[in-house]
Amino acid sequence: MADTTTAAPPRRTTYTRLFTIPGARAFTLGNLIARFPQGMFSISAVIMISGARGSYALAGAVTATGLVANAVVGPWTARLVDRHGQARVAVPATVISACGSLALLLCVHFGAPDWTLFAAYLASAATPNTGGMSRARWAHLLKGDADALHTANSFEQAADELCYMLGPVVAAFLCGSLFPEAGTLVSAVLMVTGVLIFAAQRATEPPPHARTEATRSPLRARGMPPLLIAFLATGAIFGSLEVVTVAFADARGHKVWAGGILALQAAGSCAAGLVYGALKPAGPADRRHPLCVAAMAVLMTLPLLAAALTGSLLALGGALLIAGMATAPTMVTGMTLVQQRTPEGQLNEGMTLAVTGLLGGIACGSATGGAAVEHWGPTAAYTVPVTAAATALLLSLYGSVRRAG
Repeated sequence: MADTTTAAPPRRTTYTRLFTIPGARAFTLGNLIARFPQGMFSISAVIMISGARGSYALAGAVTATGLVANAVVGPWTARLVDRHGQARVAVPATVISACGSLALLLCVHFGAPDWTLFAAYLASAATPNTGGMSRARWAHLLKGDADALHTANSFEQAADELCYMLGPVVAAFLCGSLFPEAGTLVSAVLMVTGVLIFAAQRATEPPPHARTEATRSPLRARGMPPLLIAFLATGAIFGSLEVVTVAFADARGHKVWAGGILALQAAGSCAAGLVYGALKPAGPADRRHPLCVAAMAVLMTLPLLAAALTGSLLALGGALLIAGMATAPTMVTGMTLVQQRTPEGQLNEGMTLAVTGLLGGIACGSATGGAAVEHWGPTAAYTVPVTAAATALLLSLYGSVRRAG
């Protein structure tokens, strides 16, 4: 008799199953605490500096300086992490970064010259890529299981968006309800605390990989340069959107609500990321990436239309919520491509290069958005994120065509 027994279909990876892996909950908790200030630092600095000095251009330039410095130093820090291990490098780097944030706070509070703000914030360049370190742990624990890694990457992106959703709200509340420096102070404390908890979880830490003469930078991997430039343009969307939205809310007498309005964009992305992670993606990542970026470019026109046609914060919030829904799928697919193209043993460096691209773009977008607000007004300045999104689409299409050729 023929065997009629059929094999049971493989179980789909769920978020619950991810956290049955020993040690996963512990390192995720520490990383979430360490990552939460990422959504607080920039808006805290913008509110603190613009309130004390009366200039959004200065506030945008200072935050841009810190982001550029982190973009330059970040890959070197990640290279040290790959070589010596996460715990040995991340803790001292975090302490240096926290000292820079506190120095900025003191300079603003005591009315130090403008140049000291730039000098103080340079120390934030030491901030380790906590999100990248967490993704590296998942890649280590889930090696060979592409579906589970997709779910883990989606969770990490949703966690990023959760931090950017709640972080600005908390920062704006602290700065507006307590004192202007409160957001920066709390951010530094949370970052140090979270990294200490994360670094203590040694069982899930990927093993260090010594560099040899044959080790090459992930920058030289096939397909990486165009992908990283697309991350740069994507970062410009986020940086400009943040500064312009704060200015738009301030112009209508509701600056304290700026964090909540920005949180809606992150909320849309967070929800989309969780749904995207629960689904098995169709087709290879390099084919899905341009489609995701195209959706993001189309939806990014909604905030401009809402601001220009209604001038309403409520309408702007709804537009940002919808626009954010394309962000997480774009980022998850992009990070998947980075993981696929990064040589083994260099994953922290590879993902930090992607974050470097984002930070560089955020810096350019922040500075450009601040200048656009000063010269055109906050409504017209929403053309900056729209232009950045269109640029990201062109770069993604170029990278896809070049790799196919």
